Amino acid sequence: MKLQKIVNRLQKLHPKEIDLSLDRIKNLCEKLGNPQDKIRAISVVGTNGKQSTINALFAILKESKIQCNVYTSPHIQKINERYIFDNKELEDEKLSHLFEEIEKINDNQQITFFEILTACYFFEAAKYPDNVNLIEAGLFHRFDATNILKSNLASIVCSISKDHLDWLPKDQQTIEKIVFEKTSSLLNSNIIISKQNSLETTECIKKTIFKNSSKKLFYNEDFNYSIGENDFFYYEDKFGSLKLPLPNLLGEFQLENISTAIATLRQLNIGIKDEDIKNGITNIKSIARLQDIKSGKLKNLIKNNRLLLDGSHNEDGSRVLNEYLQTLNCNKHVIIGMMANKDHEKYISYFKDISSLTTIDIPNQPNAISGEKLKEKFKNFSNVQYKKSIREAIESIQLKEDDLLVITGSLYLSGEFLNLN
Repeated sequence: MKLQKIVNRLQKLHPKEIDLSLDRIKNLCEKLGNPQDKIRAISVVGTNGKQSTINALFAILKESKIQCNVYTSPHIQKINERYIFDNKELEDEKLSHLFEEIEKINDNQQITFFEILTACYFFEAAKYPDNVNLIEAGLFHRFDATNILKSNLASIVCSISKDHLDWLPKDQQTIEKIVFEKTSSLLNSNIIISKQNSLETTECIKKTIFKNSSKKLFYNEDFNYSIGENDFFYYEDKFGSLKLPLPNLLGEFQLENISTAIATLRQLNIGIKDEDIKNGITNIKSIARLQDIKSGKLKNLIKNNRLLLDGSHNEDGSRVLNEYLQTLNCNKHVIIGMMANKDHEKYISYFKDISSLTTIDIPNQPNAISGEKLKEKFKNFSNVQYKKSIREAIESIQLKEDDLLVITGSLYLSGEFLNLN
């Protein structure tokens, strides 16, 4: 309760949820002694795959006994998820103390919620100067609060696609502009570029970072993977090839993220052994990214039927989700809730051969589109219906043996599901 009260206060320090600028975060961090200048970081930017790539990095680094701090957003169930120090999630009491300390130093100055959360992370991370920090960039990157580092170990560019277009002028809602916002201010160190969804995007990234003097590694030019038989895949880069077990994650797109993580760690030469990679990728923790729900109150409603939870919410996320779904020979039922600022029609266009589609409201999210309006947007689906809640939606679907249920469309919806389950 104490932690939530502090969070509520921090959310009121600025009238806007997002206000793209680096001035406020720089001013606060200067008061804090510029803690961001005292850490070793791997920055992760892009549209999709950031969390999965960080999860793979974290799993491998832990296996090699390298201590990590991790900063990600948004959180799925509780705000503590954003704050991992020395490989452990910060407990409520310590997080409350951290927030109060930075709140006092900020002295009621105007600052966005994400900016002050980021300052809190940098302040705490500086207490662990030898740790590797895995830092996920938020909206775009150029004016993101995480983009105040003067140096880092590496920058990873995950898959870039169109998302958050409402923050760009109508005439600038292009992949070129998004690539510019995400990559034009990358630091001079190492840049590792993951597999992109088109050659156009890759070429755009190359053009944007052409003058950056970093060592650059591109997927399919400097590292790649191929799927073998008998639950193995093969990774290859200039250091040689690795025969690796398939990870404990669903979807081939995860191999793209994992390969990028491997390429980064091998490039940094920080003592990662082949065995650390092999063991690490089979112990990756991932929430709401093609998560196979095995148990819980809501899972019990469908008994032996399989339930997948996926927080994808843009067209590239929908594409990779449906590439996986197309590999499954079963009837698929989809429950979906989305935020209002997403391209709903584009997202749903990737879904093929769906047995039923149920739209729902996302509770406690004023920026979500109502399930009823979402149903109207999906009226081309002959089997679409609206239900108010997740439970009502699940109970309304007539599942047959071996049918699959997928809940998707939003990380906020995923968090709601996990809390209820």
